[in-house]
Amino acid sequence: MQEYGIPASITLAQACIESGNGTGRLAREANNHFGIKCHNNWKGKTITHTDDAPNECFRKYNSVEESFKDHAEFLRYRDRYAFLFDLSPYDYKGWAQGLKKAGYATNPQYADMLIKLIEDYKLYEYDRPVTNLPVSPRILEQPVIIHPEAGSPLFTASLSRIIYQINGVPYVAARPGDTYSSLAREFRLFRREILKFNELKKNQPIEPGTLVYVAKKKKQSAKGLPKHICEADESLFAISQRYGVRLSYLCTYNKLHRNDYLPEGREILLRKP
Repeated sequence: MQEYGIPASITLAQACIESGNGTGRLAREANNHFGIKCHNNWKGKTITHTDDAPNECFRKYNSVEESFKDHAEFLRYRDRYAFLFDLSPYDYKGWAQGLKKAGYATNPQYADMLIKLIEDYKLYEYDRPVTNLPVSPRILEQPVIIHPEAGSPLFTASLSRIIYQINGVPYVAARPGDTYSSLAREFRLFRREILKFNELKKNQPIEPGTLVYVAKKKKQSAKGLPKHICEADESLFAISQRYGVRLSYLCTYNKLHRNDYLPEGREILLRKP
């Protein structure tokens, strides 16, 4: 709970349900207490088990602790669960309903099952107030409006458009009619500079709303955002722009090329391993 910000009661209740209180085959033979399947990015040990279909691939862990850590990261670094971290870590009812809303389980009674378990066995007592809870990943990604001081390179442009910042890097949202050339003139840059900041090799049309950096992106993401779990149809370039991390460094950290296909569930490191 202190490391990931997930209520201890929720983690315990999920483990109880998914593992049959630790008696299920996956828990006994694979230390898998949450029924997490292999997915495309899993490189560890596996075990086959009949669940929704015969002989499905499930993750096999060296210890129970590995299973709990993997489950916590499964929730924290996937977009579909990001809204849960806006809730209080002591709001187990909100988390239970949120997991149901996010589609964690197909059982329509899943939230009620979690809440009943937590209350029957007073698992909420494990949700003691703790210090140094992690910041929500959504807060770390939240764009910040900046107001440059007079005389700074961004000041003139800030009088006519909003300048945002993410990961300490300023950017603007393109408006209708914007081009990289016009933005370069507005921010007193060469066109080649603004293309370089956005890691583009040549000029191209800009759709309104496109995020355009007006300074060099960072070598790694903000602290607290060490990785990203891919959703369907994401590109490494899009992830680079989202987190304000240079694409070249993402390629190095993950041993990928910029145009490599990213399967859903693939883990992308945002900071130096």
